Amino acid sequence: MSAITPPSFKLAFLGPRYWLVWLGVVILYVLTWLPFSWIRAIGSGAGRLIGRIVPKRVKIARRNISLTWPHLSEAEVERLTRENLRRAGMALFETAMGWWWPGWRIKRHFTIEGYEHVEAALAQNKGVFGLALHNMNLEFACRGLGYTHPAIAFYRKHNNPLIDYLQYHGRARSNKYMIHKRNARALIAALDNQELCLYLPDQDYGRSQSIFVPFGGVSQTATSTATLMFARRADCMPMIFTSQYTANGYKVKIYPPMPELASLDDEAALTKLNEKVAEVVAEQPESYLWMHKRFKTRPDKDDPSLYD
Repeated sequence: MSAITPPSFKLAFLGPRYWLVWLGVVILYVLTWLPFSWIRAIGSGAGRLIGRIVPKRVKIARRNISLTWPHLSEAEVERLTRENLRRAGMALFETAMGWWWPGWRIKRHFTIEGYEHVEAALAQNKGVFGLALHNMNLEFACRGLGYTHPAIAFYRKHNNPLIDYLQYHGRARSNKYMIHKRNARALIAALDNQELCLYLPDQDYGRSQSIFVPFGGVSQTATSTATLMFARRADCMPMIFTSQYTANGYKVKIYPPMPELASLDDEAALTKLNEKVAEVVAEQPESYLWMHKRFKTRPDKDDPSLYD
């Protein structure tokens, strides 16, 4: 096991440098003890505020949506962008809920669908390579998933030491351990030991470690080949995990395995994966993290940006 050493609490965290962080923590902690319907209402209002504070991110979200689904009308794109903003406002509270809510309250607002796919893989003595999508309620969903089956995931250290301390221990409350984001060998070893490991395959990781295959309406989208490296080198069963909103809270939905990712060539495998990711995202498109530049990297560095 090559787990990250959990960050320790330091007396320096009580100093003036961190007082603003503590103020935010206290406010969020208190708000997350409100009734869930109230939190959702506050989150919706926070989304409208985000729209005013970071208009550039709103523009990116709108552009991503229109590129992914070019058949949508301007009015439909605007409606979906507004809904996405509401989800973004709620995401801050969902992170706090995922880190700090007691287990009984998490379980009250959480369900899981498709867990039989995990059980079937484990029955075949396979690790479960969970391809988790960047939905904005992912922090809460991972905490809930841990009460059904504790997971292992890559970890990116936060630049602020206090936030890093809170983030690590919040994520670890119901899950096993975390691995440094560059420690591929440790993730492969965990999969070979028949663990459930989560990996996020749906971001732009740059030209050097990607190939260009379709995603939605963008015919050449930078798509990481690392996903295939894990699927091929580890004794595992790849399957998509996504987190969705429900009337009463949240749901992790697990989709049927995609063993073909290990045997197809790179282009065919990642084209198939992106098709499935787009299909899953379309089930609840307002929940996806549209505010990052998913289509930033172009096949040629001199190609014009899709965001100008």
